Amino acid sequence: MKNPEEEDGGGNKEECLFKGCVEMQRHSSNSSLTQQLGERWLTLMNRLQEDPKMAQVMSTKTGQYLRRRPFLALALLLFSAMAALPVGLFLLFALITIVMSVVGFVFFEAFLLLVGGMTLLSVLSGIALFSLVVSIIVTGVFVTIPNLLRNYYPHVTKKKESEEETPGLKQQ
Repeated sequence: MKNPEEEDGGGNKEECLFKGCVEMQRHSSNSSLTQQLGERWLTLMNRLQEDPKMAQVMSTKTGQYLRRRPFLALALLLFSAMAALPVGLFLLFALITIVMSVVGFVFFEAFLLLVGGMTLLSVLSGIALFSLVVSIIVTGVFVTIPNLLRNYYPHVTKKKESEEETPGLKQQ
């Protein structure tokens, strides 16, 4: 490593010392930051290894396999963490789609029942009107035809009446 005085070309010593101190502070702050991160990491790892659920998972064949391959375990952990949001969004979309389909199906079924009910009501009303008209016509025919025969063809009705009366007279 070069002396700070040599880098400056023999200039101001105070300036060179200041530069050296700044570099040393940077180096020491980086190493202390790295050391702190390492300590935190070890603390986290110890806490995870002491957790009974984690110990149970790590005692399985898969856990032992991942313990022997930490890079694969880290990749699996990152993949799982990064895939959680898209999978969650997809499941939310699927749930909303299912709910909307069910609601839409219910509304569609209600619409079909409404149309079917209105059609049935129309058909039944038509049948009722038809039967009313037919009964009026048939009743009219049953009432009108004997009256017409009595008024316009009295001899036909009198023969029938006389035939009906005669067997009764013959029996006496």
